[in-house]
Amino acid sequence: MPRCVAHDESADGRRMPLVPALEFLAGLRGDQDIVVTTMGVSREWPKLSGHPLDFHYVPSSMGGGIPLGLGLALAQPHREVLVFSGDGSLLMNLGALVTVIDSRATNLTVALIDNGVYEVTGGQKTPAASGPADFGSLARACGFPSVAHFSDLDGFRHRVEAVLRESGPRFLWMMVEPVWEDYVPSPFGPMRDRLERFRRALQPDCSGSYGNARVD
Repeated sequence: MPRCVAHDESADGRRMPLVPALEFLAGLRGDQDIVVTTMGVSREWPKLSGHPLDFHYVPSSMGGGIPLGLGLALAQPHREVLVFSGDGSLLMNLGALVTVIDSRATNLTVALIDNGVYEVTGGQKTPAASGPADFGSLARACGFPSVAHFSDLDGFRHRVEAVLRESGPRFLWMMVEPVWEDYVPSPFGPMRDRLERFRRALQPDCSGSYGNARVD
């Protein structure tokens, strides 16, 4: 049966700051792990990491990050894949959670960045922000064996590493404060160059490394 790991109740409406939480995850990230960022996280993660296995997915169609991360997890079963999704994006593609479970992929972590707003388009509240939406229970109902809910930064730092060691797929429900600034992602460089760098990092070469990332 799916079980909730490191559940952090937030009935008082607490939310943790986004950037320190991302910084902590960046410090836990393994050298062979793939990280897919979407929407608001695509603005913040490049400031913390320049890894060749970072893929910043910022299309106009919301909800595509989890399917992309799942495809990478299935194609690269020897790697762990961490994909960030906003709460607004997940609401547009809830079926992706069922697809993850049906795929039987175990090397995938979905980190839901729940700030309660459509941050990219100006901070409008999501439909789930005012209601009793429980994304953790939703993930458990879909079959995720590892589900964690965090709204306190200290609790997050204390428990998330243990959650990431759980058998996957994993679902991290991270309640965070919105970042109230203009949505301007860092310049990623030409798409063709970024895709080529990412592709090279996925392919082993004769030296036993994956692009710029060494294989232990």
